[in-house]
Amino acid sequence: RMAIKKLKDMKVGESGVISALHGSGNVKHRLIDMGLVHGTKIHVMKFAPLGDPVEIKVKNFELALRINEAGMIDVEVQ
Repeated sequence: RMAIKKLKDMKVGESGVISALHGSGNVKHRLIDMGLVHGTKIHVMKFAPLGDPVEIKVKNFELALRINEAGMIDVEVQ
């Protein structure tokens, strides 16, 4: 069984598949618009020195997310 983690709790170099998106309204719609949907593979590239934002690779592009946004995303870690 795969472990489910919040994106904000993942370590640099970890990869996984988005299993759920929480939250509502504009922020959730923005995440969906960026391609962060159920079943999408992501890879954690790096965290900024103070931990915010986190940089991830999704499909063929890199994305920086605020920690509060990363807390809304559940990932099945592989």
